[in-house]
Amino acid sequence: AWVSYGLGTENRNLPSFIVIAPQTPYAGSQVWASDFLPGANQGTLVVPGPEPVANITPRVPMRTRQEMELAALERINRRHLAARDGDPQLAARIQSFETAFGMQMAVPEAFDLSKETDATLGLYGLERGSTRGFGWQCLVARRLVERGVRFVELLDVGSSNNWDAHGDMLTHGPLARNIDQPIAGLLRDLKSRGLLEETLVVWTTEFGRTPFNSSADHKGREHHNWGFSSWLAGAGVRAGTVYGETDEHGIRAAVNPVHVHDFHGTILHLMGLDHERLTYRHSGRDFRLTDIAGSVVRGLLA
Repeated sequence: AWVSYGLGTENRNLPSFIVIAPQTPYAGSQVWASDFLPGANQGTLVVPGPEPVANITPRVPMRTRQEMELAALERINRRHLAARDGDPQLAARIQSFETAFGMQMAVPEAFDLSKETDATLGLYGLERGSTRGFGWQCLVARRLVERGVRFVELLDVGSSNNWDAHGDMLTHGPLARNIDQPIAGLLRDLKSRGLLEETLVVWTTEFGRTPFNSSADHKGREHHNWGFSSWLAGAGVRAGTVYGETDEHGIRAAVNPVHVHDFHGTILHLMGLDHERLTYRHSGRDFRLTDIAGSVVRGLLA
């Protein structure tokens, strides 16, 4: 949402922030919500399948008639908004009608993989005609980036609806196999097209897992925020670099620890934004994504 707020979109017919997820994650839509930022900056959900964006086919067969309907609706909505002191959530709702109209033109082509070569589909582990799977999500993400979408969030919820394996860590094996080829294929594809230099790929999660079992007969892991790994590629990131270390037990970040504010500040920097200057006024003060802390991790920059 902050990247969307700071940069907007390069394609007025597509949202600046798109989320592709086969199912709603445990935390629900708050994973891509905009919080106190304008509602227009929240993610637009796409669900893999034959119709990834519901109701994308125009209800009215004549484009001119639909334009007349939307123009009339816009006038009514603007009067409604003016009488309510420009409520930001209402403004976002009004903006969504215009965005949806543009998506009717842009989405069918963006999600049509029929012109992709067999070699490209093979990179992602896809069979021709596939409309699901993490490979499909990655390939569609590349196509959306090519068409000017600023931020694409891919969620892999796995066959059990999440990676939250407290009970049995062995279930992570199949989940890892399902994403290994697609994400590698995405990086190769971006690089071969000259897109990796200007596209930042971030692989991360909200926290890690304990490096130990909580009891002798316990097969799972617990929540662990003291030390875990993320990786970045492209867009000015120093390739082949490992930054930071945990202690000898893998419990805490011991060398060059990176706080979440540092991580966010670095991502914004790589996107061309200054995390100390990108602010939004809310409840009487200016807010930053990095609050009052955070530093760009220079050791990660090329």
